[in-house]
Amino acid sequence: MSYCPKIISSPSDTALLELCRQLAELANDRPAGQWPAESLQLCAEYGVFEWFVGKPFGGQGWTAEDIAKGYLQLGAACLTTTFIITQRTAATRRLEASDNELLKQELLPALCRGDLSTTVGISHLTTSRQHTRPALAAEETDGGFLVNGFSPWVTGSLHASCILMGATLADERQILFMIEGDQVKANPPHQLIALTGSCTGSVKVENVFVPAKNLVVGPKHQVLKAASGVMPGGSQTSALAIALTNAAVNFVEQQVEKRPELRATAKELRNQVAALESQLLDIARGTGSCSTQELRIQANSLVLRATQSALVAAKGTGFVAGHPVGRWCQEAMFFLVWSCPQPVLEANLCELVGVEI
Repeated sequence: MSYCPKIISSPSDTALLELCRQLAELANDRPAGQWPAESLQLCAEYGVFEWFVGKPFGGQGWTAEDIAKGYLQLGAACLTTTFIITQRTAATRRLEASDNELLKQELLPALCRGDLSTTVGISHLTTSRQHTRPALAAEETDGGFLVNGFSPWVTGSLHASCILMGATLADERQILFMIEGDQVKANPPHQLIALTGSCTGSVKVENVFVPAKNLVVGPKHQVLKAASGVMPGGSQTSALAIALTNAAVNFVEQQVEKRPELRATAKELRNQVAALESQLLDIARGTGSCSTQELRIQANSLVLRATQSALVAAKGTGFVAGHPVGRWCQEAMFFLVWSCPQPVLEANLCELVGVEI
């Protein structure tokens, strides 16, 4: 008889601990650059994809606070898998916020179960400039839109059943739409410093007709801001940075028994990451005293320092390819480029060069 995992119903569920144990083992054994298919299948079996969708569509509708707690545990176990989930979630949440009820009924229950997979190709909408040719252009036609162009950063497009993408019309209005995965041409994924297993790369869209029934939002100006409660950015990136920090701090704490001289370092790192966790959860509850931008600055700083502290604690062993500490150090650099606003970049640069803000 095959083992049927218990569906995780809250971030305090012991089943989440068991899932994370398995994810960490798989992350340590998986070759660099390999898509984490087994890890994502486990997440589906444990009901992780249900967290982010409301009950009317088969989800559990977790609160922002519970989702943050879930991300903290998943991210500490396997950052690659958790990053992929954030891209999947970005698509499902924008779909759920849509007025297109038929499309939601068609896709969301299957996405909750894990029968379908999805991701997003919308980063070009936040970086496109006025009066220049859009990366992905749409032309309104009878019954829908004709779409041409490319999206430069799409995670797991080769493995996605459908992709939520964004395109710009000639009058600068924009649309979000669902497109089947086999309707795009995925270029070979970028060979990244870390998280190569996320299979992130550019995709081309050539003369694809998108019927009106596949429209998620639009046409509207600044379509990414059109849905209430679904804004670009947010604290999930900081949640993953804090999660990775926790993995590193846990390692340093484990070394204290053999190397008591690390005790003060471990204690200080634990205090700092606990403070950031508290700020993250306050923001999720809507009672935060610091902004998401301030949290991101602090999380970026700490994840770099904590992972390098773990490397110091591991000594030469941590510098051998395949050791998790070396992987964490590489993954920490991801937060300097992933959805990183200019003020955050400037603050992190000032810290790196020793300049007070």
